Amino acid sequence: MLMTKAVGRGAAARKYDILTALGAHALAGGRTEQVLALRLMTLITARYNWGRDELAVGQREIARLWSVDERTVKREMAKLRGRGWLELSRAGARGRVAEYRLGIERLLADTRPEWDRVGPDFAHRLEGSEDDGKVVPLPIRGEVPPPDLSAGTEWALAQAVLHAEAPGPYASWLRALERAGRSGGRLTLVAPSRFHAAYVQTHLATRLLAACRSVDDDITEVAVIATT
Repeated sequence: MLMTKAVGRGAAARKYDILTALGAHALAGGRTEQVLALRLMTLITARYNWGRDELAVGQREIARLWSVDERTVKREMAKLRGRGWLELSRAGARGRVAEYRLGIERLLADTRPEWDRVGPDFAHRLEGSEDDGKVVPLPIRGEVPPPDLSAGTEWALAQAVLHAEAPGPYASWLRALERAGRSGGRLTLVAPSRFHAAYVQTHLATRLLAACRSVDDDITEVAVIATT
């Protein structure tokens, strides 16, 4: 069966397989992909608790490990959550850091094209097989494509978080919102209609603000207005 956790019998070897898959994926990509993968690999190696399937480390410590500032940590962690490579298991609170777990299924799905570069034995080991010899397929996320992160804005990063953690509301309501501007802590988004804007403000405002604050804690308000 396809592994979803690196725990139990054979866990030590599977940990190295996950890191190898990430490394091969990074080396086949561009600089941005390489940096993101290297940061995750370093975080996994240094701080991941495999026994509890948990990553619990503060932004200040991550910043020191990555040799960056805490704002960069926030953005990179949002990208990792948006990819589904890290999943938030418990939100941070006063005196308590956020806790994450590896999204191993998503991570393996994204790195799969590079498995054969390592070797057929490696690919076979990660895929696993049923008694009849058929390869077990990896689960595929819904048809809604992930947002484009190239703009690097707080809204692009927040969309990635929403796509990963709330795919239903994202596909139906949040994907259509566009960034209109930023004034201090107020982020303004534009909806395609008044009804759309009203629905988001009524039913999804808390989730929307939480996602935006998870990538930029200077945001204190998210306003949704209509184009028509």
